[in-house]
Amino acid sequence: MLRPLQAVIQARGDEVCWFLEGDEVDPAFLKPTEKRLLTIEEVKCWKPDAVFVPGNVVPRFIPGIKVGVFHGFNAGKMNHRGREDHFEIRDCFDLYCTQGPATTLPFDRLAEKFGTFKVAETGWPTLDPMFQQGLERPYDVEGDDRPVILFCSTFSRSLSCAPVVYEKIKALSEQGNWRWLVQFHPKMSQGIVDKYKALESDNLTFIETDNVLPLLKAADVMLCDTSSILIMFLLQAKPVVTFNNQTNRSHLVNVEALDDIEPALERVLSRPPELMAEIERYCDDIHPFRDGKSSERVLAATDELIENGIDDLKPKPMNLLRHLKMRKKLGYWKF
Repeated sequence: MLRPLQAVIQARGDEVCWFLEGDEVDPAFLKPTEKRLLTIEEVKCWKPDAVFVPGNVVPRFIPGIKVGVFHGFNAGKMNHRGREDHFEIRDCFDLYCTQGPATTLPFDRLAEKFGTFKVAETGWPTLDPMFQQGLERPYDVEGDDRPVILFCSTFSRSLSCAPVVYEKIKALSEQGNWRWLVQFHPKMSQGIVDKYKALESDNLTFIETDNVLPLLKAADVMLCDTSSILIMFLLQAKPVVTFNNQTNRSHLVNVEALDDIEPALERVLSRPPELMAEIERYCDDIHPFRDGKSSERVLAATDELIENGIDDLKPKPMNLLRHLKMRKKLGYWKF
C-alpha cells in the first residue's frame, strides 16, 4: 500500500523505514531490502521527519509530521457513534492527503472546524502503479479468453456477503463459462477462507496477496459487497455488481437475491453505456487523478508542511484515554 510512496522517497535519495504495529500485519511481506524498525525506541532514535499512516491512529510520542494517507476509500461504513468512520477525527494527524473532491470537501470543512490539521488533495499513492506502465500480470492465463470475474468481500460479519453467496459462486464456477478470481480482506474468518479455497479448480483461483492491483487489472467485472476495494476496481472504468450494498448508488449494479447475481454479471459484461457514464462521473468525484503521480503530490504536500511548520495549527486535544490505550497496546510508557 505504501510502496509507491516509498519508491518516490528513495528515488530522490531519502531513507524509508517500516514500523509494523500489531499481529495483523505480516512482516513476511517485507522485502529483504526494506528496513524494519522493531521497537518504539528504534523509531524515536531514527527520528523520522514524517510518518505516513494508512490507519486511523498514530501515537504522538513518535517524532515527525503525522500524515494520514488512508487504508482505502470511503465505503460509507458507519461507526458506533453513527458517523461515517472515514471522516472521524481522532486528533492524531497534522496532514490528511485526500483522494478526490468527495473526500477533500468534507475534510476541508473539518479542518476549518477543528483547526488542528491541514488537507491536501493528492490522490491515493497506492493506486499509482495501476495507472503506470509495467504492472505485472500474474493472473492472466494464456489461451483462456473467458471473461474474468473477481469476487472480493469485506470481513465484517454484518456486511460480508461471502457466507451468503458461497453456494451460488460454487455453482457458477462449476458451469465454467467464466474464470473466477477470489480474494478476501486479511481479517476474513478462516472458516470462510477454507470453504472458498476448497472450490479451487481450472475455473476458480483463490488468491492471498499483499498487492491487489494485478488482481484488479486481471478481471473484467467485480462481484462485491460493501468493501472499499470495489472503488479501486471502478477507477479502471470497469463495472461492479454488488450484493446487498449499503449505498445502492447508480454507478453500481446492486442485487439482493442470489438468483439475480448471474444475470447482473451478464449485463455488466456488456458494459451498458448508461452504466459506464455513471461510473465515469463517480470516478471523477472520488479520484480524478489518473496520472500515477499521487505519491509525488503526497511528498510535495508533506515537504511543504515540514518547511512551513505547524505553528499556525491549533494544539490537538489531549485525548488521554486514546493515547493511553495506544501506549498500552505498544507497551511503551516512557514520557
